[in-house]
Amino acid sequence: MNRISKKYKLLLLLAGTMYFTSCSDFLNESDPSSFTVENYFTKPEHARSSVNAIYASMRDPLGSGFGGGPWMMTEFATGLAATDLGQAVNSYFIKDLRNTSDNSYGQNYWASYYRGIGNANLSISKVPTISMDAVESKKLMGEAYFLRAFYYFNLVQMFGNIPLITEPTSLQSEQLRPAAAPVEDVYNFIVEDLKLAEAAGLPWTDATGKVSTGAVKSLLAKVYLTMAGYPLQKGAEYYTLAAQKAGEVIDSKQFRLFTTYDDLHNPAKKNVDENIFMIQFRTQILPSNWQVSIIPYNKNISQYSDETGGIYATADFVKSYDPADLRVKEKQFFFTKFTNETNRNQEVDLGGYFIYKHFDNVAQTSTANSDLNWPVIRYADVLLMYAEASNEVSGPTAKAYEAVNATRTRAQLPNLAGLSKDQLREAVWKERWYELCFENITWFDMVRLRKAFNVTTKQFDDYVGHKFTYGPVVTARELLFPLPTSEVRNNTNLKQNTGY
Repeated sequence: MNRISKKYKLLLLLAGTMYFTSCSDFLNESDPSSFTVENYFTKPEHARSSVNAIYASMRDPLGSGFGGGPWMMTEFATGLAATDLGQAVNSYFIKDLRNTSDNSYGQNYWASYYRGIGNANLSISKVPTISMDAVESKKLMGEAYFLRAFYYFNLVQMFGNIPLITEPTSLQSEQLRPAAAPVEDVYNFIVEDLKLAEAAGLPWTDATGKVSTGAVKSLLAKVYLTMAGYPLQKGAEYYTLAAQKAGEVIDSKQFRLFTTYDDLHNPAKKNVDENIFMIQFRTQILPSNWQVSIIPYNKNISQYSDETGGIYATADFVKSYDPADLRVKEKQFFFTKFTNETNRNQEVDLGGYFIYKHFDNVAQTSTANSDLNWPVIRYADVLLMYAEASNEVSGPTAKAYEAVNATRTRAQLPNLAGLSKDQLREAVWKERWYELCFENITWFDMVRLRKAFNVTTKQFDDYVGHKFTYGPVVTARELLFPLPTSEVRNNTNLKQNTGY
């Protein structure tokens, strides 16, 4: 028995040795399916997927629910938006001009857009190292440059002095806790990125929703227009540049206004005609998620279970439209009535002016799964940018009138004519307020112009000192949003904006 026992002990020892040796080999073996920055960028497919990842951060602020949604941040800051969603405290803090750096809306924008910038930096650094078709590589780089410029343009307008991170970062990176860059440096960087994108050979249009030359030139026009105004006040030279770029988009004949406002929220019209650039969504895969925010609070009109009443237009703003303006008619830009969810023959009075230009009829009445994209740049915006910028340079011209009157004609309003430079300037501003409302544009116009539309007098007030119709008065601190608390605490090189 003793000999047998010793024999089994030897076998167990050998088996154990083999087990632990094989475990060690297994633990030390690299998984070929595990990608890292070092081993990923080896194929053309990797270049395309890395650039695709840059787009994803554009979607994040559009998330909505009973807590509100970050995309509402710049809408409540205009004083033209109302809400019935009591638990969405971040909306009220902005709407009532009591905002703080703890607001999660600003945190979402900051984190999402810097994540997009980080992905762009990685692609811009690594795509050129991949052996692939040179033309396709250049186009991918063009997309990456545009998207990085888009993120920085929005961040610098919202937050002012922000970090300018231009290289991929890691935990050991010197740019892990960067100081803020001067605003002008950020704008110059944005312009350079857009010029590189403009030279990348992208198609004028892209029905799949990727960056196009039309989108690049349109955004460049908007950047120049912003630089002409506040805070840089570069004036005539940059108005000229804005007019040139917007004019190139117009002269390309690649875009046109929709003949009906219904097409603004028709999924079949995504990424074509008037929709120059959009944030992409797809029903059943990545459905758009702001539908719950633009329907009234618990009125039982929708297939969505979350009827939040998150945001709608103030009555004062809607009533300031010309009564003849088609945009203010029922179910054009706004709606005040809709059918009952359980009985579509029964009409429900909604008690307010809700936003119809982003309303997905199919999702609201049947699927609860929206296929709409979010508009970033519409041709109407380009026309109005051209009219404004060219008027600043040359005063009223036939082409400036033609541009602004295109949007007015669709709205069934008479053409503008015979105006002075000052009169046309304010007429174009007013057209921007009415045409582009609730598209995350109006607050940016207010800040670059330092003007706010007074819906009572129908004139423009100075932005600082402007009184919202429901009481609060804008102060200088509202020229910027606060840097998120967590960012200032984690990065001692950052300085909070004045007043926060």
